[in-house]
Order: sequence, then C-alpha cells, then structure tokens
Amino acid sequence: MFERFTKDARAVVQGAVEHAEAAGAGTVEPEHLLLALLDREGSRASFALAALGAGEHQDAVRQELRDARRRAGLSQAETEALAGLGIDVSEIVARVEEAHGVGAMSGDRKDRRWWSGHRSFSRGAKDVLEKALRVAVARRDRHIGDEHLLLALVLRPGVPAEVLAGHGVTHESLTRVLGDGAGEACA
Repeated sequence: MFERFTKDARAVVQGAVEHAEAAGAGTVEPEHLLLALLDREGSRASFALAALGAGEHQDAVRQELRDARRRAGLSQAETEALAGLGIDVSEIVARVEEAHGVGAMSGDRKDRRWWSGHRSFSRGAKDVLEKALRVAVARRDRHIGDEHLLLALVLRPGVPAEVLAGHGVTHESLTRVLGDGAGEACA
C-alpha cells in the first residue's frame, strides 16, 4: 500500500513515527498522525487546515491532544459519558499522577531510551491508513496523499476527529475546501 503514498503522505507517516518516538510511546497512534499533519507545510492537507483556520489554532490542537493523552486517550465525549455515570476522570488522573507522576496514564515511558527499533502502528493508526486508501479510491485518486490521511482522521471516531471538529475541521468542511470528489461516500 505504501507504494501508492505520495511524498507528502510518506512524510506524515515518518513524522508520526518521530512523534511517537519523541513521546516514548510504544506504538504510533492516530494522534501522532495528526501531529505530523500539523507539522506539514505546502501540502494539500496543510492548505486545507489553513483554509479552515486550524493553522491559527495549532497550539490549542496540540494541547488538546496532550490533555487527551493524559486521560489515557479518552475523548472529551467519553469523559463526559463517564461523568454521567458518576466517574470523574479528572479526579482519577489526579490521583494516579499523584502516586505515579504526571503523565502516568498516557502509556508513555519516562525512560525514552528503552526502545530504539521499529515502532509498530496501533490498530487505530492502521485503521486511519486503511481508511485513507478507501478515501482515495472513492475519490478516484491514483495516489494516497496527506489530504486523504486528514480526511480519514476526521471520518474515524476518536480524539483526533473530536479535536479537529472543535476547531471547525470536519469531513463536510474538508470536502468543501478540497473538492474534487471528496464528498463521495468513503466510510
């Protein structure tokens, strides 16, 4: 499948691996793909993010991703659902961090030297890559670009889609900006 990736899409995948390594994460997650997309300049995805105003809010997006990671990857919607059951996620995070240190629930390792080899992709990250292929096929595009990765992230429920939607980046807004058949069903 990677032979169909454009230079920009390959750079996003490599950037995601680098973000995972920098965080000390054991696997590459969808959040790392989003962080790598935010790093890009001069690509279709970076154009779309800038056109939708998300470029101006990159710091806020990055902070929201860090906050979700501290909550063990729970989205705000999941946190609110648990609150409805009487479970205060922020209290749990505070207690765990009090006992084990800040970021203890993130799954990241404090000793970042523990791993210097190949980073595997989580099921969620693999889903994003597979969905990007389906998006490209639905659009009748021959290659998978970084815009397909961005579309796949907003189509997949989870923290990246929720964070992006909070900044006006939805499937509908992206298809409007990107055009060229992006509005076709690709779920």
